[in-house]
Amino acid sequence: MTGWQFVGAVALLAGGTYTIRLAGLLLRTRAQVSPAFEAILERATIVLLVAVALTGALFTGDELAGPARPIGVAVGIAAAWFKAPLVVVIVAAAATTALLRVIGVP
Repeated sequence: MTGWQFVGAVALLAGGTYTIRLAGLLLRTRAQVSPAFEAILERATIVLLVAVALTGALFTGDELAGPARPIGVAVGIAAAWFKAPLVVVIVAAAATTALLRVIGVP
C-alpha cells in the first residue's frame, strides 16, 4: 500500500464515520426503534467488542499467541472483576505477561 492509498483509505473511513454520525443526528427524531431491537443492538455491541478484544489477546498476526498473553489478559480480567482501578488492571496484566516471558513462557 502506497502512502496515497493509505491516506485515501483513512479519508474514506473518516468520511464514512462522519456521515453515519451525521445521519444519526438528523434521523433521531424521524426513526423509532423498538425496545427489543435496541436491546439486540446493545448486545451486538458487546459481542463485537469482546470479539475484537479476544482476537487481540489470542492472535499475533496469523498465528496463535503464546500462553503468556492470554494468561496476562485473564489476570487483567480478574483484577477488573474485583473492581480494581484501571491502572492496576493494566499493570497487573502487563506485569504478568512480562514475568511469564522472562521465565521462558512464550
